Amino acid sequence: MRVLVVHNQLWAHYKSRLFSEIHRAFKEKYPESDFLVVQIALYEASRSVMQSDDAITYDYPYKVLFQRSLDEVGFKERRAALFAAFDAYQPTVLNITGYFDPAQVLLMFYASLKGVKVVLSSESSAADNSRSFIKESLKRFIVNRAQAFFCFGKTSADYLESLGVKPSQIPVRNAAVIDEEVISARYNAGKKANVNVARAYRFVFVGRLAPEKNLGTLLRAFAKVRLLDSEILPWEMMFIGDGPERATLEKLTAELGLQNKISFAGGLPWYKVPDLLVHCDVLVLPSKSEPWGLVVNEAMVCGLPVIVSKNCGCVADLVENGVNGFTFDPDNQQELETALAFFIQNPEKMAAMGQESRRLIAPFSSRQVAGQMADCYHKLA
Repeated sequence: MRVLVVHNQLWAHYKSRLFSEIHRAFKEKYPESDFLVVQIALYEASRSVMQSDDAITYDYPYKVLFQRSLDEVGFKERRAALFAAFDAYQPTVLNITGYFDPAQVLLMFYASLKGVKVVLSSESSAADNSRSFIKESLKRFIVNRAQAFFCFGKTSADYLESLGVKPSQIPVRNAAVIDEEVISARYNAGKKANVNVARAYRFVFVGRLAPEKNLGTLLRAFAKVRLLDSEILPWEMMFIGDGPERATLEKLTAELGLQNKISFAGGLPWYKVPDLLVHCDVLVLPSKSEPWGLVVNEAMVCGLPVIVSKNCGCVADLVENGVNGFTFDPDNQQELETALAFFIQNPEKMAAMGQESRRLIAPFSSRQVAGQMADCYHKLA
């Protein structure tokens, strides 16, 4: 068995964790097999600031085709390099990571002509973009050339099934993984170090401070409900991240009189986020649009309850209303206020709901998911 995975960019730390776990599974379960990840480029231009600082390293065999931004690699050179890598490696199984890239789609058809089995990894859901009959017909034609599929979660699996994919062809439905070992280790170490530190309760947002994150609504909702804690315990809110909306949000914070309640921590490397989650209690992700929302995974691994917009792809898999948190309509501020108010008025319920978060996130273990992927490759080969 020779498995070739095509991936867009080297600097995608959670995918690197997944590839490392697949490589580990191969060595443990299928030592006679080979595994290679072809990374098309180093990074996407919009994510260049997220490049590795070598604090966390991963072990898996890979080859980078272009030592520059993915955005700078044209279709013709991408196609030529992918075909050359395929012919040089001669895989028995090809795993492409999206049907949005014409070069990968052509490689998929080329592999099929060569008798190579094809796996398609998909993060798309029906809510991602506007649909048309022509687009959906083309997608249906493309995806049905693959033999197996790996999906981020329920919404992406449902979408593939709507395109004609059989449920039995989707052996992995929980591929939205993070590096839970690093996240939980840093969080637990921080908890131990701060066990006797007095503090207020805190809601926390993690991510880019951008319009689609709907953070103005979050600030206004918090301004409405924060008065509920006046006779109980104080609540604050922390924003971890940076982006184009920061100045606007800081101005709105002042207008709402929340200067002493809101903190802006700025951007951090992903592995340092748990150091601040130690001082927080409930994650809030109020996005207007979010293909998944891996920050929800991160918070749940740390045992935090969550409040998540129903427009986030992770909701169907990770959020159970009243169990580990709440979902809400991002266009309905009152629903968000109700969710925030629940925790302000019932802080004693947070620990049990946090344990439910850990239970719900357990099937998204990177090692468990990687093992399922390795088994799928082996079955196809």
